[in-house]
Amino acid sequence: MPRIDLATVPGQTGSGYPAPFDRAAGARVCRRLEGPGGISDFNITHVELPEGAWSSQRHWHEAEDEFLVMLSGAATLVDNHGETTLGAGDCVAFPKGDGNGHHLIGGPGGCVFVVWGVPEASACHYPDIDLALDGATGQYKHKDGTPY
Repeated sequence: MPRIDLATVPGQTGSGYPAPFDRAAGARVCRRLEGPGGISDFNITHVELPEGAWSSQRHWHEAEDEFLVMLSGAATLVDNHGETTLGAGDCVAFPKGDGNGHHLIGGPGGCVFVVWGVPEASACHYPDIDLALDGATGQYKHKDGTPY
């Protein structure tokens, strides 16, 4: 049966960012769904975001398209264009290489969304902080290239 029972998929709380950048996304809960679903061509992440918590640091990918669907609740999308309120049913596209740094902040009561993209094998940029993800190694580095 193709239905995935979310209760059987372990959630990971927090982020893999180095300190102090890990704190803002420390309360998010992510469940990776591609494995339980038998999917291998793209990543699928179910995210629970409490009120005020960040989905991530504001970022953009050089070679990874992302697509997000809000399932419930509300969030504020923060990107290069400003702030946009999102609610259940809203969809957002983040084209690869466009330089539009983005993240979500959980609204009143929090929110749940699903985001998917290709497996992360490309560089990721964080315009607001001294952080970059090396796509070749998957390692976080300072913007000058020195490792954390």
